[in-house]
Amino acid sequence: MAYPPAAQSSPARQPSVKVILASADVQRVVDRIAHQILEKTQGAANTVLLGIPTRGVPLARRLAARISTFEDVTVPVGVLDITLYRDDLRRNATRAVGPTQVPPAGIDGRRVVLVDDVLFSGRTVRAALDALNDVGRPASVQLAVLVDRGHRELPIRADYVGKNIPTSLAESVKVTLAETDGADEVRLYGGVNP
Repeated sequence: MAYPPAAQSSPARQPSVKVILASADVQRVVDRIAHQILEKTQGAANTVLLGIPTRGVPLARRLAARISTFEDVTVPVGVLDITLYRDDLRRNATRAVGPTQVPPAGIDGRRVVLVDDVLFSGRTVRAALDALNDVGRPASVQLAVLVDRGHRELPIRADYVGKNIPTSLAESVKVTLAETDGADEVRLYGGVNP
């Protein structure tokens, strides 16, 4: 009697991981965005940077430090917590509400640059715009992001983009920063390795 050949086990398929920006690349991107802000805002005059937690906050601080290095200009930095303004509070587990910290001179009549790590659907930025209305009335609002991965659900675009990464909806982008995660890196996760 012939027996069928034994089934051979194949190695498990693993999601693919690709490093898009290494540590030195992240620094170069931050430098480039800082230069662009200086150019587009006439030397960062009357400009405030507001970081969106979690990784937008250290990015905003880095941008302010680089602007100061390049032009010897101090740009106020604040934190804009958007937790209570999110439209997915009912569907996702809530995170603790963090503090919103507006610079002492406020934002009224000033140019506000919102800073975040990844721009995806645009819903985080929409929440940030709603939160901003409760803390003041800026003269204008701009957006700076480290990565734009596309797939917008709202008519929102960034004024300053570190890296455009075309992605599929099955992929995800993960930003790590030294201040929050111990290292600077941007990775693209998705698909599977055969």
